[in-house]
Amino acid sequence: MSENHKTILLVEDNPDDEALTIRALQRSHISNEIVVAHDGVEALDYLFGIGIYAERDISVKPTVILLDLKLPRVDGIEVLRRLREDERTKLLPVVVLTTSNEEQDMLDSYSLGCNSYIRKPVDFLQFSEAIRQLGMYWLLINEPPPDLKEQGAGRMEQGENQ
Repeated sequence: MSENHKTILLVEDNPDDEALTIRALQRSHISNEIVVAHDGVEALDYLFGIGIYAERDISVKPTVILLDLKLPRVDGIEVLRRLREDERTKLLPVVVLTTSNEEQDMLDSYSLGCNSYIRKPVDFLQFSEAIRQLGMYWLLINEPPPDLKEQGAGRMEQGENQ
């Protein structure tokens, strides 16, 4: 793993959506490490270095968090609330990637400081293109906050075939 390796944290409880997201990232030649949390508790444990992630170096933050809202144990809105309340995570880019059509979910997400809200398209080709654009923007174009920039965030690792 290179010094500038950037991690994507995918918080998704649906195995089909998880597989589609990972496949779409891979088809876009995005070879960044993808860490998957299957519920809100696992995501928070990963980010704050508790539970099974107690040995993880929490100074190494994901470049972007792809967050579903409808999660077991702790939902995505509560995960977002806790991230924004903590100095260590309040600046992390969070993209809500959800099937929710509820306007209140969108309002709550933006009120709590999500950086982007994307409804998952049903069609795989549309979904794949949305993920490709998302990856290009957050991993290549976006300028991360200074504390993330020190880790080399903002660079995307791509496969050989572009």
